[in-house]
Amino acid sequence: MQNIDPNHPLRRHFAAAVEHAFCEEVGLCDPELTSYLADLLVNFTHIDTLNTIRNVQGRELEQIASVLIAISDEKPTTDAERDRAVYQHIGDFTLFWAGLYPEHLRKASRQRSDVLLDYVIRGKQSYHIVSSLANQRDTYPPELFQHLSEDFESCLYGLGLVRRGWETAQSDEDQRGELLY
Repeated sequence: MQNIDPNHPLRRHFAAAVEHAFCEEVGLCDPELTSYLADLLVNFTHIDTLNTIRNVQGRELEQIASVLIAISDEKPTTDAERDRAVYQHIGDFTLFWAGLYPEHLRKASRQRSDVLLDYVIRGKQSYHIVSSLANQRDTYPPELFQHLSEDFESCLYGLGLVRRGWETAQSDEDQRGELLY
């Protein structure tokens, strides 16, 4: 995965959009939370970041069910650092898709009406597990992941607002005939 420079316009754009949605609309004005979510959006602009978890043969696991089968246990049983990374990715993945593109999840699984509920439950559980595995020396402290677990639905709502914000901005730009990039 490529690292995007901290001063890159995309990073600044997502930071502003997340901060606006979460502070002014959702009421979760926590700089650590908004920074984490902006970083999540920036990092997931790279498709390889969406599917970082691989099976033993090295194939990308593109579905949360496949990741869960690969780790095959609700409670972490391997090295804590690996478990933390896997469960953090599950939380991030579910938050990203359920928050920004819930319609994609509905289309992907028409036969299952509870797909969003499963993503919410899995995301909350995963962040809770990360909070129990993380420590204060980690890049993100355990309290952040507990916050993400407890306020998962509010984060989904906030990310939906971020998406609506960029869709509105894009629509405004299209109407003026200006380039978007």
